[in-house]
Amino acid sequence: MKITEFLKNKKGASGIGTLIVFIAMVLVAAVAASVLINTSGFLQQKASTTGKESTEQVASGLQVVGVTGHKGTTDIDLMAIYISPNAGSAGIDLTQAKVMLDYEGISAILTYNDTTAIASSNQNIFALSDNATATSFQLIPLQDYDSSVINSAVLNKGDLVVILVDASAAFGNEVSERKTVSGKIQPEFGAPGIISFTTPAAYTDTVFELQ
Repeated sequence: MKITEFLKNKKGASGIGTLIVFIAMVLVAAVAASVLINTSGFLQQKASTTGKESTEQVASGLQVVGVTGHKGTTDIDLMAIYISPNAGSAGIDLTQAKVMLDYEGISAILTYNDTTAIASSNQNIFALSDNATATSFQLIPLQDYDSSVINSAVLNKGDLVVILVDASAAFGNEVSERKTVSGKIQPEFGAPGIISFTTPAAYTDTVFELQ
């Protein structure tokens, strides 16, 4: 075999080897690109979901508009806690909410009692306290345009609701003068509504504002 023919054959073999390596690199790059695209799509979806949940958690929640007390035998026996959703809040399922109260070393945790009372115009809401117990609160919608509270105990934009608490049952005794009551209304998600007040020095009225 002539030397020129040998060199030509060697160049052909090198070219085929280079082509095989090139094709292998292209295939590896294609597989890697496919994996990266799938992974980035998955991460984007997870980030979007997490961002939505985080926004909902931060924006949603309850605010305590006020707290009113009712004088029983000698001291406070019932408390009406007025709540509404925070601005921009998603709907809040009050059946999953918990009222946590602390008074004189006693901690009471109350849950929804599966009964929603409806107050008529100018009705004394404390007269609807039949279903408020030592472990459950009574729900009374005052402003509920779409009937979401009445139908399913869901608090949404524009709603105003009273959570009625039997303080004497929850604490084992009526709440006396100059005492501090604190706590919160914790929804299933979102910021809780804060409760914090000191009772008056004397109970001169039947119904009075506490917070």
